[in-house]
Amino acid sequence: MSSVEGVGNNQLNKFEKLSWRLYVRDPGSKKRARWLQARRLFSPSCPNLRIPNRFLREGRCAPPARSGHRCVADNVSLYVFGGYNPDFEEAGGSENEDYPLFRELWRFHFATATWQQLRTEGYMPTELASMSAVMHGNNLLVFGGTGIPFGENNGNDVHVCNINYKRWNLLNCSGQKPNRIYGQAMVIINGYLYVFGGTTGYFYSTDLHRLDLSTRVWVQLKPKNAPSDLPEERYRHELAHDRQRIYILGGGTSWTSYPLDKIHAYNLETNYWERIATKPHEKIGYPAARRCHSCVQVKDEVFICGGYNGDQILSDLWKISLQTYQWSRLPALMPEPAYFHCAAITPAGCMYVHGGVVNLPENQRTGSLYKVWLVVPSLLELTWERLLKAYPRLPQLSTLQLHGLGLTHNLIQRLK
Repeated sequence: MSSVEGVGNNQLNKFEKLSWRLYVRDPGSKKRARWLQARRLFSPSCPNLRIPNRFLREGRCAPPARSGHRCVADNVSLYVFGGYNPDFEEAGGSENEDYPLFRELWRFHFATATWQQLRTEGYMPTELASMSAVMHGNNLLVFGGTGIPFGENNGNDVHVCNINYKRWNLLNCSGQKPNRIYGQAMVIINGYLYVFGGTTGYFYSTDLHRLDLSTRVWVQLKPKNAPSDLPEERYRHELAHDRQRIYILGGGTSWTSYPLDKIHAYNLETNYWERIATKPHEKIGYPAARRCHSCVQVKDEVFICGGYNGDQILSDLWKISLQTYQWSRLPALMPEPAYFHCAAITPAGCMYVHGGVVNLPENQRTGSLYKVWLVVPSLLELTWERLLKAYPRLPQLSTLQLHGLGLTHNLIQRLK
């Protein structure tokens, strides 16, 4: 084994808790600073002076603790959207107009290790808990979700935020839309968005819908199975795919969590649901049943971590191969057992895990962020991480200076 491979293997399957630096504000922050100064000067004598919440909330350096949010990632950043926290102070107190929800989009920039609350234009969704989110090119697609009270204010629209332009748009769709639901799961395959399951707050669904992203037409798919052969109704499950089948992993209802020894898969070619027997770990068997877990995919391997089995919060990390259906238990454990958390995978194979409920009796949430490599990092990724640690001021250099140091265009883009 080469020394490079040894370093890469040492980083594999080990959770690392991330700290962050203060975000260096853009020039627009001067206006926010003036508002804050005005509040300090006049608040005692003018108690009714109200500072716009959008200025106050952008002053935070990291997202508060939350659950029920979603995240996606690219090579450059992790994006965290929405979430819920019933703790009044943790959720921002009177400064949060959307309490106990978070109507906000955060970005964690990998190269600078900084959080930034993005100021976006357009209509941001108001259904901010247990929505679904995927990255499609430079666009963040958000579907469904629920507001307060849960189950009384659900959504069934597709909202799109262009990450480059920081603008939200409502996708104008036709056809047979899904019901207004939350806790559903979705995946994009060959230009189609598939949505399965979810709940209205009163009943749980086994519906499967498909949206053609080019024509923007919804279709409800009608599998040929007998009703008794359909998957059990559920929410807070996860989906994976191999371009031929869509696999359902876990999920449940408010009173049950579904096991993972057998999983349902929808065959896109035959329009049938199949029931697939998975293979257990040779020593410890199958993963525990769970809902409200997280799931990421690297090629034909799918990883799940954390969740809730109806009795305890889980912290384990498992992998299943979509070629052999073999389960493997990975040695890494989440530093904080969590459910209703979110996870996303970078194109290079590094998983980031954020937030979630970490204490059941106290209903406590966290704002912690962790990373774990699920594949052996490439030589490029290892060198890049070493370079950033050795020269933390690298992102402050100009593009011309970075070119002069020999950095490629793609690496320079990671710094911006």
